[in-house]
Amino acid sequence: MPQNKKQNLQDMTILESLFNPKKIPEDAKPVLEEFDSIIQGILPLNSKQLSKLPDDIRELSHQLTDERSTRKMSYMNSKIFLSAYARYFMWWNLIRLVKLFSNISFSDVDFQNGDSCLDIGSGPLTVVTALWLSHPELRSKKITWYCLDISKEALTLGENLFLSVAARTMSDTEEEINWKIIKVKGSLGTSIKEKAKFVTCANMFNEAFQSQTNPLEFLAKKYFADLKHYAKEDSFYLVIEPGVPRSARFISCLRDCFIRGGLEIKAPCCHKESCPMDGRLLKGPHVKNPNSKTGKWCNFAFNTEDAPAKLKKLSTDAKLTKTRAVLSFIFAGSAHSSQTESAVDAGSKTPRNAGKICLRIASDPIRLYDKTGFYACSGKGLVLFIPKKGKPVFSGDLIELDIADKKIRTDLKTGASIIEQ
Repeated sequence: MPQNKKQNLQDMTILESLFNPKKIPEDAKPVLEEFDSIIQGILPLNSKQLSKLPDDIRELSHQLTDERSTRKMSYMNSKIFLSAYARYFMWWNLIRLVKLFSNISFSDVDFQNGDSCLDIGSGPLTVVTALWLSHPELRSKKITWYCLDISKEALTLGENLFLSVAARTMSDTEEEINWKIIKVKGSLGTSIKEKAKFVTCANMFNEAFQSQTNPLEFLAKKYFADLKHYAKEDSFYLVIEPGVPRSARFISCLRDCFIRGGLEIKAPCCHKESCPMDGRLLKGPHVKNPNSKTGKWCNFAFNTEDAPAKLKKLSTDAKLTKTRAVLSFIFAGSAHSSQTESAVDAGSKTPRNAGKICLRIASDPIRLYDKTGFYACSGKGLVLFIPKKGKPVFSGDLIELDIADKKIRTDLKTGASIIEQ
């Protein structure tokens, strides 16, 4: 669940943020800044190969997007594409995930020595590396990570990168790296020796369902069963996907499966009701036309102005300039015990919150003539939130508002409740 840091702005309270850069551990920052040097020490390129790198990145980008239907599933076994992936896509993914993970508390998982975890579609171990960098308190735990991927080459590179990163960030009191990596070549469904306490995957289902014709609701139920098969009782799940409509819709369907399976949504949701940003239909008791389509999907973004200069230059050279990083995600787990208040708890309808509402900002700023608004998720459905000038609001913020005695209008276009504060 996201880490709480309340900021009171009169009748608006920012309970937490998803992308606060100040949360990133100090020893993680030089690793992110110089990640290309770490790769070069493990998978070196000569000057001619480095000069061709932007073209290789652009070609791989085409294969991952508009040419994905003809792309070979073994593309990560190509040394050229693996190098391009690590030097560009993995680097950007680390920027995204380290910032996100640094703002999420995993205290409810209650990692213990001897725990086993599973990362599915692990590739070059991006999730595992990001978790190590973002949570120094977990580095002393003796955890076994099963890393599952169809590419042996990607797993081998990922293990070497992880070990190099871990060696750079070990505490002076540690004599060895406590996390054990077990590489498993295979796809979703491949058997693992131990049940996992924590199951993760990033940008995996996006590739898994690209050739599927079944509805996303069906696929979410199927993949939830697959995830559950790997997990112990009272386990936790973290799924991150690209912040595009189809992936966000899948995350929303997976959320429904988690809730029906008796799990608690730790983040990013601030309620347990139907998702009002499911990419398909607007839901909620306030909707007069239940068939009205909004097209709003749950995704979170941050600008990339503080990204490493070398990574931004490489992006420009590859003609893939990136000004914002976007993702959709869900973190769910056992509802039996919580060590800290979750976003769902913070937004629950309890007497102490009478007259108040919690919103999770889930859009970029929207220009509304002389004002700026944001679409947000709430237990009362979709909200168009319009803060007063001078009140900074960002994608991913969890906000508590005092709406007692306020007149709430309805947006005719989307059916969203309009709240000005």
